[in-house]
Formats: sequence, structure tokens, C-alpha cells
Amino acid sequence: MNILVTNDDGILADGLRVLVEELSKIARVVVVAPDREQSVIGTAISLRRPVRAYSVEPLVPEVETYSVEGTPSDSVILALGKLAKDGVDLVVSGINQGPNLGDDVIISGTVSAALQGYRYGLPALAFSVYSVDNHSLSTAAKLAVLLAKRIDSNALPTNIFLNVNLPALPLAQIRGAKVTRPASQSHSFTVEEEHDGNEARYRLRYRRVTKDTNSRTDIWAIDRGNISITPLHIHLLNKASPAITDSLFSGLLHELQQY
Repeated sequence: MNILVTNDDGILADGLRVLVEELSKIARVVVVAPDREQSVIGTAISLRRPVRAYSVEPLVPEVETYSVEGTPSDSVILALGKLAKDGVDLVVSGINQGPNLGDDVIISGTVSAALQGYRYGLPALAFSVYSVDNHSLSTAAKLAVLLAKRIDSNALPTNIFLNVNLPALPLAQIRGAKVTRPASQSHSFTVEEEHDGNEARYRLRYRRVTKDTNSRTDIWAIDRGNISITPLHIHLLNKASPAITDSLFSGLLHELQQY
């Protein structure tokens, strides 16, 4: 199995390194990721300037690694078009430092990178953790391995695009893995006016909404100590969304605890 790993936190992010370490145990991995943090950049693609990519020192020994002067979407498009010469069977994006819940998926660079893989007809996974610590990153990376194995063995549909979020809990306290839908809202923006002495200027402020009482949303699942697995698809392209239910992930938490 050939896996492309990318992110939006940049090539030096701990979440990327931990993810590559685990996935390289079960597959041939190539890393193509932005050279700097590109959070909250959504699906931006660099069409009006050249995009440079450099082969860099591997995050993990013998793992082909490229740093891209561009966005997460640029990274995946470059990888699939030029850099991943042996082909790609699965795209994995993350592990993001902070959750991507509800309408975060619209602006998330992590989710957008996975989306590009899905647009190319590949299974794609986006991983985010609510609590940024070594234990959470390790748990998310191991979960990525388990889902990759299920895709490789056809235990999961191969035409899936999943947004996976882990709660801020030790593994032993996670209650389960739930298939969810995006909450209707996870953040809001406000505008603040500033003056530099000559004219007004404006600063956009981002505020996260953390509660959702609606059943089976991603925020609802996270608030109740569950892993949230949200199937996404592209309505505008009329892509069929496979039937994804809790039963497809039966035993997943037990496997993760026994990893």
C-alpha cells in the first residue's frame, strides 16, 4: 500500500512526524507537506504563481519527504501529479493540532488536503486532535494505521472521505467511535476596527463554538468522550456517498486499546 501523508501545520509539525512514524510501519509512505503553517486556509490553490517543492531530510528514515512552498491543496496536487512516482493508494492528512469540527471543514487546510485526494478518486482521511500532547498524537496515529488497514483489506469502502477527530482524553477514557455528521456551526467571525493614524483597518477575529446538543453531530460525539468519524462528500460533483454506519467501525476502539 502506498500512502501520501500531508498536513496544514507544516513540514516540521509533531503531528506529521508521529503520523509518518506509525504509517511507515505498514506501508510505503511519501510525505509532501507545506513548508510552513497553513491553518485556516481552506481549499486555496496557487494558480497564479509557480509552486516550488524541495526534497528534504526525512522525518522518518528512508521516507521520501518533500517541502512545498504552497498550500495543503497544492501539496496534494503536486504529489499526485509529479512527486509520488510510485502512485498513491490512500491520502492521509494531519495530525492537526486542534479539532476540525462542524463548519470548520470549510476552512480547514487539513480537511482540504484530504479533499484533494478524494477528488482524484482516492480514499482520504483527515485527522485532528482536541488536545495537543504526545498521548493524543500517538493515539490518532495508531487509529490512522487501523483505518488504513481496513481500507486496504476492503473492510471499509475505498471511495470514502473521512474527517476524524479525537477528544481530549487518555485512550483508556475514550468511550467509543461514533459515525457523525458535521455540526451546523463550530466557529464564528467578528470584525474589529483599528486605526493606524491615517485610516481605518480591520482585523478578523475567530471564535470557536464548542457545544452542540444535537444528536449524532461531531461536536456532540466529542463532548461525550467519543472519537468522531464524519463521512464527507462533494455534492456539487454528484459523488455517491457510501453507506457509512457505526457497524463498519465495530471493534475499532478495542483494537486501538490493544495496539
